[in-house]
Amino acid sequence: MEEGPDMPRQRLYDAVAARIGNRLHELKVQVDTIAVEPATRCLTQHGTSIWNLAADVKSILNDEDLFNEAASEAFPFYNKSHLICLQMPNRSGDLLITSFGELEGNAFLDPRTAQVAIVNHVKQVCTEVRPATDEELPSAYIEEFRCSLDAEILKYVEEAYPKGVCSVYCVNGKDVEGPGSDFELAVVISAARHSPQNFCNGSWCSIWNIEFKDDQQTVEVKGKIQVGAHYFEEGNVQLDAKHECKDATLFQAPEDCAVAISSIIRHHETEYLGSLEASYLNLPDSTFKSHMKLLMLATVWSYQIHFILVVVVEVMIFGGSFQSPAPYFHGIILCSSA
Repeated sequence: MEEGPDMPRQRLYDAVAARIGNRLHELKVQVDTIAVEPATRCLTQHGTSIWNLAADVKSILNDEDLFNEAASEAFPFYNKSHLICLQMPNRSGDLLITSFGELEGNAFLDPRTAQVAIVNHVKQVCTEVRPATDEELPSAYIEEFRCSLDAEILKYVEEAYPKGVCSVYCVNGKDVEGPGSDFELAVVISAARHSPQNFCNGSWCSIWNIEFKDDQQTVEVKGKIQVGAHYFEEGNVQLDAKHECKDATLFQAPEDCAVAISSIIRHHETEYLGSLEASYLNLPDSTFKSHMKLLMLATVWSYQIHFILVVVVEVMIFGGSFQSPAPYFHGIILCSSA
């Protein structure tokens, strides 16, 4: 931009106004990004109530329209990525919020009850429910496999997770009418326990893609597990772990396939939990000393960190009661289920 005594004053005003306008636009873009993207990361990392964070963002923005625009993107993303569970209004069951069951217009399918619920993402409630149409449901042939697997997974989740929820979806080939074609199911398991009064939160989410290959007479199982734990008494220690695995079994009758797939999922999840225990118990002391310096923690953390993250996950997700931290003992040090 030209500057000097000979420059017409109006041109100077226009240039300054344009620069200010450009800067304001840049700031608005930055605010939009802050409102939508890091909000979900903060929630994931710190276990903060999404409503508390939303209230803070709203006060910072001081713009109702801008906040509503940001919330309309942030809340659905958060709800689906965290696989939250909502109760349907007629109390006929729980609804998992996942992209596998997502339909149009904030509608989500619950395959177990063959119902569709309309979700208010910001309030995190189901506002209405209706029967699913034939077009939204799989064929009778696919439903036999889906229903059998759902029953076996439900038994496993009820045994392993005190407050876990699960669902089985058909994600490919839902219109297959009989043998001779491939199809794919997806198993979703979600368990979360929040106990801020005991300074800890934990979550366990797993997604299993089950590919039924008719020509090879095999069933391929691919799993993704995501584990989160947060312990924040006199410090801030977090676990964010991801794991992928795969396995296979024979293509059999629906009931036999369901038992085999459920056993595979149980095996891999149990094995991964055990590997987490081993990893955190065997980390070198130097790792924790550096963490202690960064976090300015008391010396008591030198033994707490060795076990607390795995304990938060293992006990908050798989059951237990709270005791004050003490040296790790499998099955003895428990975190609150309250």
